[in-house]
Amino acid sequence: MKLLDGEKQNEDNFEKTIRPKILDEYVGQTEIKENLRIFIKAALLRGEVLDHTLLYGPPGLGKTTLAHIIANEMGTNIKTTSGPAMERPGDLAAVLSTLEPGDVLFIDEIHRLPSYIEEILYPAMEDFVLDLVISSDNNKSKSIRIDLPPFTLVGATTRAGDLTAPLRDRFGIVNKLEYYSDKELTDIVKRTAGVFDVEIEDKAAKELAKRSRKTPRIANRLFKRVRDFASVLGDGKIDIKITKESLERLKVDKCGLDAIDIEYLKSLIEKFNGGPVGIETIATSIGEEVTTIEDIVEPFLLQEGFIKRTKSGRVATPKSYKHLEVGYNEPLF
Repeated sequence: MKLLDGEKQNEDNFEKTIRPKILDEYVGQTEIKENLRIFIKAALLRGEVLDHTLLYGPPGLGKTTLAHIIANEMGTNIKTTSGPAMERPGDLAAVLSTLEPGDVLFIDEIHRLPSYIEEILYPAMEDFVLDLVISSDNNKSKSIRIDLPPFTLVGATTRAGDLTAPLRDRFGIVNKLEYYSDKELTDIVKRTAGVFDVEIEDKAAKELAKRSRKTPRIANRLFKRVRDFASVLGDGKIDIKITKESLERLKVDKCGLDAIDIEYLKSLIEKFNGGPVGIETIATSIGEEVTTIEDIVEPFLLQEGFIKRTKSGRVATPKSYKHLEVGYNEPLF
């Protein structure tokens, strides 16, 4: 358990080191970035807190980074928590009671907030008050109201559709993060290399970007692993040769598909004749959780046209057959 915790801590430290601090350092999401710049400047001019902000999109696109940047640009502190961590009303009260005027409260996976916690959050977001029901010794309950300082709630989710309408409507700013271009990811890889003072060839940076599933988190993760190979098997410089060799050993192919993606596509094609087949059946066949497939595997496969969703289930496209170098079969339905 300690080893796992240590590994998680190393990953967190790596991400904190490379995380941009201000909007000018943030690569990509240009429209969102420029709009936030205006909203933040307007709030500062009026001496107000920024409106509550919802960030949604696939994992690894920079939602947490943007939350920290908002706090930095507003000149305030950030407190972080997550939806699954909020199990009792007291958990939310403990976090809210530590806020200072203007602070940013970041709730990751906000779609997983329990409904009874969500209801307590409504007045906190609208009126900056905390309403709690307290039980006394004689089994009588009384309601107390605690005033909160003005704050900005930044919520992040990979599943905006799972948010309730009342919660979603309380966000004044709603932004959907899009996948990154290869050029943007190349810039991110070069920036990360610069932070760690690692020499990297342009071709190597472009190759890493091309295989990063259009996602900065994956680009940085692959950079970290390739850096290891370059340090041990080479002279520390990341060139195109060591990059391709490293990615091959990591089982990340030229399109960015990893072992789970390939297993998914092979199952769909070889076990179910290309579909249509339900997501639960695919999950069982490859031994993965449905949520893992829906949140991590399928978004990129859909984006790149390897699969499509139909009313009857998932279907492999001709691109999948070509990628796996197998003969194309027409779907059954």
